[in-house]
Amino acid sequence: MAESTHKAEVVARAEALVEPLVRAEGFELIDLQYAREPQGWVVRLFIDRPGHDPMSREGGVGLDECAAVSHAVETALEVEDLVPHAYSLEVSSPGLERPLRTAAHFARAVGEAISVKARGVRVRGVVQAVGDDTFTLLTDAGEEHTISYAEVVQARTVFEWGGSPKQAAKKQAAKQAEKSAPKQRAKGRKKETVRR
Repeated sequence: MAESTHKAEVVARAEALVEPLVRAEGFELIDLQYAREPQGWVVRLFIDRPGHDPMSREGGVGLDECAAVSHAVETALEVEDLVPHAYSLEVSSPGLERPLRTAAHFARAVGEAISVKARGVRVRGVVQAVGDDTFTLLTDAGEEHTISYAEVVQARTVFEWGGSPKQAAKKQAAKQAEKSAPKQRAKGRKKETVRR
């Protein structure tokens, strides 16, 4: 069996098994990853509280919550024997830059900046609208892109450090203008004394 087919099969079966267990603990399964890494195979769960604002310091997921979900999930994974070899189970919050996989994930991201890798295109923009089969992005250049969920290879929210993209672009342009402007010499001479 090809490794990619094996991975997709394990992810699909693990999601079906794990999602109700995560929900029973009071959390939402944001993403499930299964990958071979240098230290071996890893099953990685990203969980959050339903409706939690990632920018809020209140009500997120802490270490105790991750441990509780890990305990709830690990036995079920072992009993079902979904992974045919040794693996590590990791449970964490998705952080500020969250993976987007479902239409519900994209719906929660309306008005937010996201980065999308779809078949044949990489685009970054703000989610304008979502439908049953597609979503629409508006790029900083003002271009609209309507993308089918089926075409998405990878998508995630983008955390804007230092304000909105437009503010960041203005700051960058000001820095560039400052660098390229000729420096004026101050009148008079300054003397530096270096003592050794």
